[in-house]
Amino acid sequence: MRFDTGLYFITDSTGFEREEFLRRVRLALEGGVTVMQLREKNKTTREYIELANAVHEITKEFGVPLIIDDRIDVMLAANCEGVHVGAEDMPVSVARKLIGSDRILGATAKTVEAASKAYEDGADYLGVGAIYPTTTKVKTVLTSTKTLDAITKAVPIPVNAIGGLNPGNLGILKGINIAGVCAVSAIMKADNPKTAAQDLRKAFDEIRRKA
Repeated sequence: MRFDTGLYFITDSTGFEREEFLRRVRLALEGGVTVMQLREKNKTTREYIELANAVHEITKEFGVPLIIDDRIDVMLAANCEGVHVGAEDMPVSVARKLIGSDRILGATAKTVEAASKAYEDGADYLGVGAIYPTTTKVKTVLTSTKTLDAITKAVPIPVNAIGGLNPGNLGILKGINIAGVCAVSAIMKADNPKTAAQDLRKAFDEIRRKA
């Protein structure tokens, strides 16, 4: 499956009522998000599936792949386009066997060795970070831009930077051959997610042009 990770939006429904959350999802898509990941750490399986179905109806309108964080069962139940596994989640090789060759498989990597292994085991793209400290509740370990650069040179699949990124601090990524940026709070918590997504994509495109 072809996909573009240029602007990869990871959701966080914490503190939002369902309708407001879905409204923000739609606005982000209107702003140019190219891939969306639904990440829910505290919902029951039934709640996760129900929300995935609702979000998937919206992403399909925009032709944007919906990636489910960690949970292959939820991905299959909602017939989403892919799944993302973290360093402490299911091994990439096992995930690939379970989802088959037609779904998108993303993986988190913080070292060149981990990135190479993930690629060899079947990952379609990598998320690398955190570049900056984040405000999400997900446990993060900072990754240097030197390591990020080395990873982009070590694997032939798209590599995205993640972690505390916003339009004002992407300059640190200049000259590194990343495929795109991932954002949670910069879009999710913005007053206007549509404008926030547009600004983030514009900032990313600008550093790519300067490179």
